[in-house]
Amino acid sequence: MKNVLNAFVFCRVVIGLFFVLVAVEKLLSHYQNFLYVVHGYQVFPAFFEEIVARTLPWIELFLGLFLVLGLWLKPVLQGFCVLFAGFLIIVGQAMIRGLDLSKCGCFGEWISVPLPGVFVLDSTLLLFVILMLLRFEKTSQWSLDRFFVSDEEKGSPP
Repeated sequence: MKNVLNAFVFCRVVIGLFFVLVAVEKLLSHYQNFLYVVHGYQVFPAFFEEIVARTLPWIELFLGLFLVLGLWLKPVLQGFCVLFAGFLIIVGQAMIRGLDLSKCGCFGEWISVPLPGVFVLDSTLLLFVILMLLRFEKTSQWSLDRFFVSDEEKGSPP
């Protein structure tokens, strides 16, 4: 029964696939669509907005893929914590400042969610990722990391 799929692995795969799909949508669209979204939050200087618009979808894609596969799982989960914390800060400041953003643009053109909904979703996802880190042994089941763990990391004598 040890190899039975558990809720942590299920969450890991679902969150990873969600980010892969969102990233693919952003990458298939013209980057200026996402640049317009980034600009709407009025957080970054103009030169940095373009960097964010061009790189964030790639970051989401690779983090999502690695989360699904279970590669470099602990750093990927930590990366998601940073990502969600950043999203919460950016969305929170937009809500506090009353910016006129009818939709967040976080999920590309496929899904339109109002800012309070995005804040709740990002908070929930951050909570899930923290729980996955706290229960890392369960989260790392069915991951490819287990094929790359050295004997020293497993605790067996050399």
